[in-house]
Amino acid sequence: MSLRALLLMVFAFTWAPFVLGRAPVTAPPTFDHAPWTALLSKHVTWVPRGAAANGVGTVVDYAGFRRDRAALQRYTDALARVPQSTFARWSKRERHAFLINAYNAYTVALIADAPADLESIKDLGSLLQSPWKKAAFPLLGETRSLDDIEHGLLRGADDFDEPRIHFAVNCASIGCPALRPEAFTAAKLETQLQDQTRRFLRDRSRNRWNADDEVLEVSSIFDWYSGDFENGFLGADSVEAFLVLYVADLGLDARVAKALREGDVDLDYTDYDWRLNRAE
Repeated sequence: MSLRALLLMVFAFTWAPFVLGRAPVTAPPTFDHAPWTALLSKHVTWVPRGAAANGVGTVVDYAGFRRDRAALQRYTDALARVPQSTFARWSKRERHAFLINAYNAYTVALIADAPADLESIKDLGSLLQSPWKKAAFPLLGETRSLDDIEHGLLRGADDFDEPRIHFAVNCASIGCPALRPEAFTAAKLETQLQDQTRRFLRDRSRNRWNADDEVLEVSSIFDWYSGDFENGFLGADSVEAFLVLYVADLGLDARVAKALREGDVDLDYTDYDWRLNRAE
């Protein structure tokens, strides 16, 4: 190919969209969650929890977040500057990572701004309104509540099919799945969600086989959000079928695992511990 022909080809690919009246299509910019990772890695620590558990929960240094409140504010301000039009063009994984991080960051901010002797996030609510329903956070052009983020933007999306987000969003309580000491990102989301799920199900303080009563005791999350676990994730059409995917993490022997696969195991739901997941 001659140099003249090569130059003409480059010109055609570069300028054809403008000649035809259309701007070239570019990928929407993604969001940098590195500042959130920096804060989480500094103030969140994996700890053992429950019988025979190892690294299944985290504790949060909220006093440290208070000292770094300005850095946290810069991150949430950056979240708030993302317009809905940009968010809508992101991939599902990018949207999920953004919303999970937003939920967790705003929850941490809520606790960081509360009195230092706060015992539970529920103490920030009232008889008429829970702390999750207070609309206080700017996101995607509106003032949102934590419920708006979780149930409206995440679970309420038309293409929602990811029950493992329940092991990623954190409600600042011991009963919640761990606050991960790193930000969720689109590139790592599958690995992160799977790791969060497995760690949570390995926690015997919340998920365990009760041999005396012949019942599988699992977190109340599986009761509250049962519908999300029945929507076909990896073929699972029930809570039991979802749990079958993780029999090793639940520590079930072959007999119980077989019974669970056959739908012959009764479920019971453990009490939720609403005490603050604070580092003492």
